[in-house]
Amino acid sequence: MRPISVFFPYLPTAYHKKRDEARVKLGEIFGKVIEARRASNIKEEDVLQQFVDACYQNVCGGRQLTPDEITGLLIATLFAGQHTSSITSAWTGYEMINSKKRGPKAPYAAAVQEQQSIIAKFGGDLNMDILGEMETLHLNIQEALRMHPPLLMVMRYVKQPFSVTTSKGNTYTIPKGDICMVSPNFSHMLPTVFKHPESFEPERFMPPRDEDKKKPYSYLGFGGGRHACIGQNFAYLQIKSIWSVLLRNFDFEMLDPVPEPDYDSMVIGPKAARVRYTRRKV
Repeated sequence: MRPISVFFPYLPTAYHKKRDEARVKLGEIFGKVIEARRASNIKEEDVLQQFVDACYQNVCGGRQLTPDEITGLLIATLFAGQHTSSITSAWTGYEMINSKKRGPKAPYAAAVQEQQSIIAKFGGDLNMDILGEMETLHLNIQEALRMHPPLLMVMRYVKQPFSVTTSKGNTYTIPKGDICMVSPNFSHMLPTVFKHPESFEPERFMPPRDEDKKKPYSYLGFGGGRHACIGQNFAYLQIKSIWSVLLRNFDFEMLDPVPEPDYDSMVIGPKAARVRYTRRKV
């Protein structure tokens, strides 16, 4: 997908042609699996079983989902967090490693020290409880998401009219039926909300600063409201798992500046930059 896909999903472009061809092939693969599951009459404890057993409520006569509909849900489930998590892992690494030049109190040094403490307490094991204790790494990821949210915009359909007052005191009324677009990339860089917005400062989310809590929806790393990203906790677990292993085994050094964002893709990742890594034991 490209940003234009949001507005013109069926525009006859080379990207959309490849997307549609891939969708047909995935439909063939998943279709065989879905039909085999239904024919087996075996109940498994997995997401596929949930989709196979699901029925419409109050519409479509309460029928079951078709194989094509289940395929669409499986694609969304499998790929929705793939690029976002991998890209956020990259941004976290770039910003964290780049902070190393600040010295022993830098976010990078704090993350390494946290891993040393975790190893001293739990050994080399990793599980959900241990990952949950990595607060410093969590804050590094959160700050990387603030500076580099993977989605350029989030959209919401306006079901009730409401008013918005800007930081300059101007009030606007958003009518029912409109579609609102919010850009986390823009709002996360507002100096009226985040102090030194272009600086990597994970401590901004801790007391006494608590910059993400002073105004509603200041932080939109995973969207917000009723339809915020349901994979938020899983994303943190993924990225913590990746960087806890890397920080335990390697020391890193930036050879280039933190790269610029690549806006050609739907999910905004970094352009290329070089990083030196050296094996070590924490």
